Amino acid sequence: MTPETYFAQNDGVNIAYQAVGDGHRDLIIIPGLLSNLDLFWEEPMAARFFLSLSRIFRVILIDRRGTGLSDRVPPPTLEEQIDDVSAVMRAVNSESATLLGWSEGGCMSALFAATHPDRTDSLILIGCFARWIATDDYPCGVAREEVDEWLIEAEKEWGGPIAIDVLVPSLADNVKFRHWLAKFYRSSASKSDFMKLLRMNMEIDLRAVLPTIKVPTLVFQAKEDRTTPLEAGRDLARRIGGSKLVELDTSDHLPWVGCPDEIVEEIRRFHGGDSQSHIANRVLTTVLFTDIVDSTQLAANLGDIGWRDLLEEHHKAVRRELEIYRGKEIKTTGDGFHATFDGPARGVQCSFSIREATRQLGLSLRLGLHTGECEIRDNSLEGLAIHIAARVSAKAGRDEILVSRTVKDLVAGSGIVFEDFGSHTLKGIPDSLQLFKVTAV
Repeated sequence: MTPETYFAQNDGVNIAYQAVGDGHRDLIIIPGLLSNLDLFWEEPMAARFFLSLSRIFRVILIDRRGTGLSDRVPPPTLEEQIDDVSAVMRAVNSESATLLGWSEGGCMSALFAATHPDRTDSLILIGCFARWIATDDYPCGVAREEVDEWLIEAEKEWGGPIAIDVLVPSLADNVKFRHWLAKFYRSSASKSDFMKLLRMNMEIDLRAVLPTIKVPTLVFQAKEDRTTPLEAGRDLARRIGGSKLVELDTSDHLPWVGCPDEIVEEIRRFHGGDSQSHIANRVLTTVLFTDIVDSTQLAANLGDIGWRDLLEEHHKAVRRELEIYRGKEIKTTGDGFHATFDGPARGVQCSFSIREATRQLGLSLRLGLHTGECEIRDNSLEGLAIHIAARVSAKAGRDEILVSRTVKDLVAGSGIVFEDFGSHTLKGIPDSLQLFKVTAV
């Protein structure tokens, strides 16, 4: 029987969710690239998997925005999607939960755990990856040529069970499952949206984020998975300190097809121990520093009263934009601001708006952002990420917004346009950092 479907709102977008089971712990399930809550229950293997988990948890299933029963909006960023999870948690009165994500949904779950450790009991990743596409410095991903072949197949054969031999080889010749999978694709997204989602997924890179995850983490990886290679799963587990890796004897990517009983039993054992014994004193944060260019000369030209009045207008303009983009002011630095955001795209968009607002005052700013791990201490944030953001800001020229590569990698699909600014050695930072200039939002 298909559970009731409800909707949580996040900034006017409706996010579909279902709740099953009455366990005293909450489990939020984030599906992969495509999903449809109603059609999951038409596939007996999927239904059995979710029902098995509902005997351990209260299971909350989500259709990610742009897919399934949720509003069909343009392909969202990971940042927008973790806000959607927060909206669903509010709707079901969940203060904290275990997040289970498979494939691309695991990337979203991992980012949520890093950003909101105080609301994450533990993390379960199935067939997930630090990045999907192989590069020279990441050889364990899928070759771009192979993904290009999948794109061509999807373009030509949309409406059928695309890449079933890659996704679930054990059922590639099962007529009933082929019919269900084709229907599932068509009901989860339009052809054009699917292609956009797939291309956006190619840009995701969580390598800088994964080491910041401190919640108990369980990683499942199919040994012969062609969608997420075995070595990519091992690499993922290595990057998350203290995580447990379970390798599954299957070639199937979907969790309810290959070894569902083993997955459920491992999860049961994992949550029977000390999987919730963590202290959320570190958090993934986007840090912004701003600075007025030639402020000393301006102050001399305007005099004390004129400079004080201009600074007051500057502060009002910056604080107005911080409020709009949910930024948190940490402190003013005389002629600049130090602020933080719980999402990198909001940080970049706010920086762009701050620059435009202060231009109207006749001011030129330099702005710098970095996303990294910060320690929560006495209601303040400390850590290397703050120093890096300050150094990035110092590298910026007049009216320039510079970001670290981590920020760029985390805003894939946001529409923000960057220009390579080269690799730089920053004062007090041991490794060189690749920087990018924001050219459009």
